[in-house]
Amino acid sequence: MYFCFMKIRLTKEFNFEMSHALHNYDGLCKNIHGHSYRLFVTIKGEPITDVLSPKNGMVMDFGELKSIVYSQIIDKFDHALVIPFNSEMLSHLKQCNTKLVITQYQPTCENLLIDFSKGISLSLPHGVELVRLCLYETANSYAEWFAEDNQFSDLKEKIINKFI
Repeated sequence: MYFCFMKIRLTKEFNFEMSHALHNYDGLCKNIHGHSYRLFVTIKGEPITDVLSPKNGMVMDFGELKSIVYSQIIDKFDHALVIPFNSEMLSHLKQCNTKLVITQYQPTCENLLIDFSKGISLSLPHGVELVRLCLYETANSYAEWFAEDNQFSDLKEKIINKFI
């Protein structure tokens, strides 16, 4: 078959609403504020070539990718207030009846992508790789994560954690 061993990339877009505040920030984003986020998830793999498979010709069913992204990201972060663990506001916010997500990191667009990349990567089926994430915080401001830029990040993290 002439389609064998061809890598294909798939991208799916997701939208969610989230608010956050940046701890100890020296600008307006230290205040609680929200964004309408747009997340683009790109994966790659070889299309299934088993003619008996209902997924024949697909790298991955878009519905399966949607389920992964919803379970790892959207269900948790959509309409949530995201605050880092060291925020002075945290004790007050815990008393409110609101969807609160407490992170171990400053909830910037960049750090959210690092977190998202780990959850999605671990949930993808064998043979399918996460290659790119793009997170729009506003209509004209976004951050990107590329697997090729982070090939050795997991290895470095394992080495560092081994000595801590």
